[in-house]
Amino acid sequence: MWGAIITVGLGAVALVSVAPAALGFGAAGIAAGSYGAGMMSAAAVANGGGIAAGGTVAVLQAVGAAGVATKIAAVAGAGAAIAGGYEVTQTGYRRRDDEY
Repeated sequence: MWGAIITVGLGAVALVSVAPAALGFGAAGIAAGSYGAGMMSAAAVANGGGIAAGGTVAVLQAVGAAGVATKIAAVAGAGAAIAGGYEVTQTGYRRRDDEY
């Protein structure tokens, strides 16, 4: 049970950490034509041509530029594998034909 809860939690962290890259926020900047580029354009228009420090676009770009998504995804993947292995060792792995 705990292994499943940990696995779901780590999966959620991995998903959230990969979101900036999926939206187009990366180490080289915001990808042209991406959803992130549209967000930046809308934010710039709303703010009179600038991007507000600490705003959604600024935070996502900071996370994308730092490469945090890749690091968190790697750690979360390793954690999920460990949690899954722990769950199997605690509950015992059984083949389907052994259950009957």
